[in-house]
Amino acid sequence: MDKVINDFSIGLMFWQIIIFLSLGLWIYCLIDILKNKFLHNDKLIWILVVLLVPFIGSLLYLFIGKRRKCEQ
Repeated sequence: MDKVINDFSIGLMFWQIIIFLSLGLWIYCLIDILKNKFLHNDKLIWILVVLLVPFIGSLLYLFIGKRRKCEQ
């Protein structure tokens, strides 16, 4: 039991934080897409992009897709 506690890895903790942040970003983007209106089939396209390419799709949505939303 002592060996498990003493073998704490900073690298493992770093990757776990990165995974949780990317998962949070992914969920945020999906919720934002579903809550807002888009022109034509843009909503479906953004959902597919974020689902099929999670991290890169989320970043693309934040930088490109948020500006393409319809004003409510």
